[in-house]
Amino acid sequence: MKKLSLLLFLLSFYISFSQQIDIQQIATGFTAPLNIQNAGDDRLFIVEQGGVIKIIENNNTITTPFLDISSQVSSTGERGLLGLAFHPDYTNNGRFFVYYSDNNGDSVLSEFELSNNVNIADATSETVLLTISQPFSNHNGGCIAFGADGMLYVATGDGGSGGDPNDNAQNLNSLLGKLLRLDIDIAAPYIPSDNPYLNDTNALDEIWAYGLRNPWKFSFDSTSGNIWIADVGQNAIEEINNTINTAGLNYGWRCYEGSSVYNNSGNCPPTNDLVFPFAEYTHNSSGISKCSVTGGFVYRGSEFSNLIGQYLFADFCSDEIGLVDASGNITYFGPFSGNNFSSFGIDNQNNLYVAGISSGNIYKVVDSNLATEDFSKNSVAIFPNPSEEHIINFTAEEIIQQIEIFSLQGQLIRKDSVHTSTGNINLQTLTAGIYLVKLTNLSEQATIKRLIIQ
Repeated sequence: MKKLSLLLFLLSFYISFSQQIDIQQIATGFTAPLNIQNAGDDRLFIVEQGGVIKIIENNNTITTPFLDISSQVSSTGERGLLGLAFHPDYTNNGRFFVYYSDNNGDSVLSEFELSNNVNIADATSETVLLTISQPFSNHNGGCIAFGADGMLYVATGDGGSGGDPNDNAQNLNSLLGKLLRLDIDIAAPYIPSDNPYLNDTNALDEIWAYGLRNPWKFSFDSTSGNIWIADVGQNAIEEINNTINTAGLNYGWRCYEGSSVYNNSGNCPPTNDLVFPFAEYTHNSSGISKCSVTGGFVYRGSEFSNLIGQYLFADFCSDEIGLVDASGNITYFGPFSGNNFSSFGIDNQNNLYVAGISSGNIYKVVDSNLATEDFSKNSVAIFPNPSEEHIINFTAEEIIQQIEIFSLQGQLIRKDSVHTSTGNINLQTLTAGIYLVKLTNLSEQATIKRLIIQ
């Protein structure tokens, strides 16, 4: 499956197989873990709400914290040390960034540096980059991450209370309810020259996107570059946004909660100017009470080929892990009770992890069906390949029930139901190019072949 995994990785191609999501505990004993990060090596950095960052190395937690700023962090309710991001050149410059609630309740974005010890930061090296006044104690956002463009992205909540009473998310003169974009390699105020509202007197320069309620977690797909923003809903709907990372997008809050009207009495633009969710779910989906989406990642690891290209997230209340397919459909797994999943993270091999704020545990996310769900690609052949003919043949060691042909962009070109171990595929409607042929057996196991038509 290694060639298949590499192919899907390079193509950012969604194909749904049968999965069974499970979790394996790798560490425990953390106090309210809220974030999982890696610094480009084998270590995992665990951010605790109270203001401490700890390191897991070789599945063991290092006793001395990497960073302890608990004396300057307010950690009641939704406040705390909420975000961590390592500079893309951290290995050489030792720079990293945190987002936390200070003792006044305001949100602070700061830079720190590594000490002479690779496992301990210099707590005295803080440089405050940005401070955002918070009118209420909730909806602080807090996720920060570097994009492929080298810019630092910062997610902020709408300022809290309920229903965005000040309409902050739609107000371009407020940093609340936004996705901010900063160039931390230039001088203050760190504004990239291509930010959409640069020098606009009716908007703030830091803003990249807006219309967000509480984007607790977001991530970039390392293959496509798309940004996935999981925005926590008000009373009814949790939303997951999947968009090309384009400047100036409006995600719709407070005009809309998910794709449903919430409050259109204020500064609401035409619907054509809004980005609606790629996927959403209500608080009673799948028969288990839900309340708050915890955003995750598009899986780009190599260990579980069935998961490649699919987005995984969790719900804080139901303790379920959800999987979003290419059409925005959601499949739930679990519940994994007693955790209240607060964050996902990846290691330097793109393996996926999840944190339980209540359990204090860190888990690896796995596909427990790995051993049984794929049948060997070596048991299936398609020929001639490359082909200059209008018909190709296939042969398999078992009965094939379905054949699907996809473009490299993931578009389904044709789908045929069959019931044979040998046969042919009509290619008359296909133009010259490279395609992916998915063959599924009677056990719903699938394999994929690359087909070249000349």
